[in-house]
Amino acid sequence: MVNRKLMGDAGANPLGQYRSMRDFERTPEPAGEEGAPETGARFVVQEHHATALHWDFRLERDGVLVSWAVPKGVPPDPRVNHLAVHTEDHPLSYIDFEGRIPEGEYGGGKVVLWDSGTYECHKWDEREVMVTLAGKRARGRYVLFRTGGKNWMMHRMDPPEDPGREPMPSDLRPLDLPVGDLPSDEEAWSFEVALGSQRVLVASEGGRLRVLAGVGEVTTHFPELRLLGRAIGAVAVVLEGEVVALGPDGRPDDASLARRAEARSDAALRRLAEHSPVTFIAADVVWLEGHGTAVLPHRERRTLLDQLDLAGPAWQTVPAHPGDGSALLKATRTQGLAGVVARRSDGGYEPESLRFVAADPAAGGPSGVTAAGS
Repeated sequence: MVNRKLMGDAGANPLGQYRSMRDFERTPEPAGEEGAPETGARFVVQEHHATALHWDFRLERDGVLVSWAVPKGVPPDPRVNHLAVHTEDHPLSYIDFEGRIPEGEYGGGKVVLWDSGTYECHKWDEREVMVTLAGKRARGRYVLFRTGGKNWMMHRMDPPEDPGREPMPSDLRPLDLPVGDLPSDEEAWSFEVALGSQRVLVASEGGRLRVLAGVGEVTTHFPELRLLGRAIGAVAVVLEGEVVALGPDGRPDDASLARRAEARSDAALRRLAEHSPVTFIAADVVWLEGHGTAVLPHRERRTLLDQLDLAGPAWQTVPAHPGDGSALLKATRTQGLAGVVARRSDGGYEPESLRFVAADPAAGGPSGVTAAGS
């Protein structure tokens, strides 16, 4: 059977391990049938929102689905290999499974179908599996090679399907917003409320999230934002926006936010996240799926942002107000907020096309803005 070829002798019952790990009176997962007939060389990739988000990659072989858990998903680029952990064989009936595995059960969490199709096998032994996938999202030649124990690596052998795709930059920092006045041609700009909190970039790839400020990476300061990476899932994206903590009056609480940087332990950060949670307010997209978007006009970047549909317990998308700067600035003054951010509709993500306009010019700019330029 399959496990003899990959991980050692599986015995006469290839689904024994699978069944021993599940209570089928509680989980909606299929128990499967012994000797189920194969229908062909099929594959499936299931996005699995378990304790740690991952993608389950399964190949139909010898009456079962041979399975790997891939924490960052199917690699789209041959320059980057992804860890693939070999797991127990699954029944063929699992190939179209979607649903929620109850908490407390093995793999508890939501399972959704990410892709499926057929494959051509070029090599299959205990050290290496080489296939060509024909799915809607996963296409091309891949090899899984064993590195030790249950750990394998998944490598794309073909060039990227998107030939212009580039790896996510490693030197990301948020752009300082110049401080200035409202533009005279308001109709050519889009405006959004600025709460005056910490301006950051949020980078998510394979469900793993990093938060980057001007001083460097500050991911550990905001443990509640990790769930945003799981919500974004397989999309590789860099977002610009604000991290804000709100006080009991619903206004930004800068002192609470400052305590994040002063915390000296993970336990202290978890307590702060519980008692004074932050929200990431997304405002722009500066990199998406292998391509920098800073050169695109803001109206196109805003469309990309809206398509991500970011709304969750610790994140939201800031509303955009095209051509409505004066009214919005007046509203921020009335509400005691920091001001507005102006983004030129046909401009790129660059200082010349961005500016922070303070509701109270005497107050200066918040973190992530600079007095240089207007």
